[in-house]
Amino acid sequence: MPDVMMQAFEWDTPADGNFYKNLKKNAKKLKESGIDALWLPPMCKGGGDQDVGYGIYDLWDLGEFDQKGSIRTKYGTKKELLDAIDELHKNDIRVYADVVLNHKGNADFEEEFMARMVDQNNREKDVSGDIKIKAWTGFDFPGRAGKYSDFVWHYYHFSGVDYDSNTGTKAIYRILGDGKYWDEGVSHEKGNFDYLMNADIDHNHPEVREEIFKWVDWFMEETKVDGFRYDALKHISENFIYDLSKHIMDKKGNDFYLFGEYWQYDEKKIDGYLDDTDWKIDLFDVPLHFHMEEASKSNGSYDMRNIFNNTIVERHPLQAVTFVDNHDSQPGQSLDSWVEDWFKEIAYSLILFRKDGYPCIFAGDYYGLKGQVKKEPLKDMIDNMLSVRIKYSFGEQDDYFDNPQVVGWVRRTDKDTSSLAVIISIGDMAEKQMFVGEEEAGKNYVDLSGKNKNKVTIDENGNGMFNVGPGSVAYWVSEESIEK
Repeated sequence: MPDVMMQAFEWDTPADGNFYKNLKKNAKKLKESGIDALWLPPMCKGGGDQDVGYGIYDLWDLGEFDQKGSIRTKYGTKKELLDAIDELHKNDIRVYADVVLNHKGNADFEEEFMARMVDQNNREKDVSGDIKIKAWTGFDFPGRAGKYSDFVWHYYHFSGVDYDSNTGTKAIYRILGDGKYWDEGVSHEKGNFDYLMNADIDHNHPEVREEIFKWVDWFMEETKVDGFRYDALKHISENFIYDLSKHIMDKKGNDFYLFGEYWQYDEKKIDGYLDDTDWKIDLFDVPLHFHMEEASKSNGSYDMRNIFNNTIVERHPLQAVTFVDNHDSQPGQSLDSWVEDWFKEIAYSLILFRKDGYPCIFAGDYYGLKGQVKKEPLKDMIDNMLSVRIKYSFGEQDDYFDNPQVVGWVRRTDKDTSSLAVIISIGDMAEKQMFVGEEEAGKNYVDLSGKNKNKVTIDENGNGMFNVGPGSVAYWVSEESIEK
């Protein structure tokens, strides 16, 4: 598996159509920085050239057809996309596509059909009888004119909508049909959390399944991507995702990487999802993200001994994609849970300097946020941490999680370089004795974070008394290893 992934976009990535061109231009630099894989934004046509990609319109249009006001997507044209992927591959960077299969938006025409209004907070409770409503559920893609697929979407391919234009009523409606109901195997929040937004796809419909499986085969061959990031897994039938993932792996083998967004804190529900999908899909470690957010907003009162409690990386390290923030958690977005700025370096040390998990860096941290809430780029800090990871973060790991405010760990190398001693304080200036190896006796250790100018001499037993400033992290290695 690649070493470090980057989410290459944030919600307010400029919509100038230059994203793919910039990726191609920066591919070599990204690889040299220590990025081995990129999670790209949704590649399919959304509601226009400003759409981040989650208002998904046409799966088969990757920026090739004049639809929804433009040929390109927010990120560029299909040719620019394929050129960027090719260049990333030349630089040994894997490419993961963000795949949005929960819903469709920005339909081409309205249709009338029978439905029932449901309780907003309990979608299994009907609050109306059978009524005729009118909604945007027709997709015939006139700009594409049947190229690649002549499939036309109608209301019976969906399970729900959120607007009736006959009455101008905004509410959640369950579409009626013979044997049709909300998908099973979804989150039980709101009774049944199948419905999220737009026209919700009915994954039980045989024509829908056939079309999506056909698209997946085409998309993998057309783009040559190396994996999928599944969007909105809480809202899609587990059985469908299992079947689709098995189909993909039968075609591509285990080297095609599948991971997804299952925005859930409850460990039993996470474990159940991993089990129900036969451990074919890795998941973002949402519990760890929430712990980081809580710690960053605790004014130093969070118990850092518990930072990994009930996280995916603690319980299922091979299934954990660890991250600090993403496009949904950034300020003002739907799952706003931003990790406070002072804690960012600490947070990245928790995913970059430990042995478990597949770390994912967020472009909104690396390049800065560019929306209404702006954040300065942390590129220099993260680049430095990546260089430390590449050179020092391997070998056995000894944890020193013995103080609520001050924790640390050591990666004891078995290679011809230094051990790595990491110490974190979310309170005052602190120090902690940690063992780095008897072979390190007599060596001077320096702080590669650049915050501590003193040196720590390792004693004859291989121990060092490492210090850290208030509310910060320090990462110590032998001075001798730097000069090699």
